[in-house]
Amino acid sequence: MKILTIGAGEIGFQLTKRLSQEHDMTLIERDPARVKRAAEQLDAFVLEGSGSSLKTLKDANIEKIDILAAMTNSDEVNLIACQLAKRLGVPTTIARIRNPEFTRPDFPLTGSELGADMIIHPEKETADAITRLIRQSTCTDIIEFEDGRVQVLGIRIESNSPVLRIPLKDLGQNFRELHLRIVAIKRKEQTLIPRGEDVLTPGDQIFVVCDPQHIPQFLELIGKSNTQINDVMIVGGGLIGQFVSKDISDDIHIKIIENNELKSQHIADELSGALIIHGDGTDIDLLAVEGLMDMDAFIAVTGNDETNIIATLVARHLRVPRTIALVNKTEYMPITPTIGLDAVVSKQLITVNAVQRYIRHRQVAAIAEIPGVDAHIIEFIASANAKITRKPLKNIDFPRYAIVGSVLQNGSVEIPKGDTQIHPDDRVIVFALPKALHKLEKLFK
Repeated sequence: MKILTIGAGEIGFQLTKRLSQEHDMTLIERDPARVKRAAEQLDAFVLEGSGSSLKTLKDANIEKIDILAAMTNSDEVNLIACQLAKRLGVPTTIARIRNPEFTRPDFPLTGSELGADMIIHPEKETADAITRLIRQSTCTDIIEFEDGRVQVLGIRIESNSPVLRIPLKDLGQNFRELHLRIVAIKRKEQTLIPRGEDVLTPGDQIFVVCDPQHIPQFLELIGKSNTQINDVMIVGGGLIGQFVSKDISDDIHIKIIENNELKSQHIADELSGALIIHGDGTDIDLLAVEGLMDMDAFIAVTGNDETNIIATLVARHLRVPRTIALVNKTEYMPITPTIGLDAVVSKQLITVNAVQRYIRHRQVAAIAEIPGVDAHIIEFIASANAKITRKPLKNIDFPRYAIVGSVLQNGSVEIPKGDTQIHPDDRVIVFALPKALHKLEKLFK
């Protein structure tokens, strides 16, 4: 498939990098420095120019493009690029949008009238992920499949957990009544696909595929309990901070620290349910005066990763029960657990996941990655006559570096066993290391 990305900022760059593993990629960027970086680091045909320029689009052989993904920071450029692409015969167009007006139900133009088959709002997607982490406060990560009927949770194992150093096959006896499965263990810098003999150690981050109804029982069994969140401090009054505030302000008291005075005044008018404070989110004295130690949760979502990391580490030091940091530099992701960050979200990764879910081939219903974890979570749709449907799972030559987490069969969620039979059109959630992906696709096609 031929895909054209507009914009080589962090989102466009990461999207092109991910998709280039499977597709023929072209990238348009107007900034010469970004063009140079992309040409050196990406397996893509890179052009310098504007995505809203007809000449540049023709230079990119737009008539041969199957999908256009406009990912610049300009809504107008993205929408014009999509409209031009549609007029020039591109079947599928995707636009990144920042202005929330474009996605409101009462906006007079639909996505198709704007020229986009899919509109992605990275800031809103990120805010939704943060809201889920606030509502489920023991988790480091939450990814939903099938409209929330299946969830993948990331959970840190503490030194006092009752499940330490017990083989997973024995722990499974305690969980046999619950619809869940441990599908991965992140131990230091290594991601492990677990086997029955493996044991959990302090500091492990486990990933669990589960039916949401059984989460409270599972958390109790592993010695975790949700923190009641009543008071939240947010550093950063940008779009993400504003969206989170609107989502949770009905039942939670919110303080927002914003460094820009004019923005502070603006969001004070917009967010009547929050207290807005003009100040530096890394100023420990300011945070202490504003009651950081009394907060149940702390969220750092400024546009600067270093500010978010420092502010969150301060909150962790002052024993705030729940901390969440926005970290977008991909090179920071592997070290975030090591330096003590609790939960981390990446706007780039969330957006790339959403776009890839949309354009992935029909055998895959959804795909996701987790910051700092070298693995994929994939929801496959079993094709008619696929190898995976011919025998029970115990008789399938399944990849060593992958594990089936759950099967959605006839509308109900099943945690599979060895004698589970996959049928055509079943939706199967698999946790896999990259080296297993090729073999998995062969099994489900």
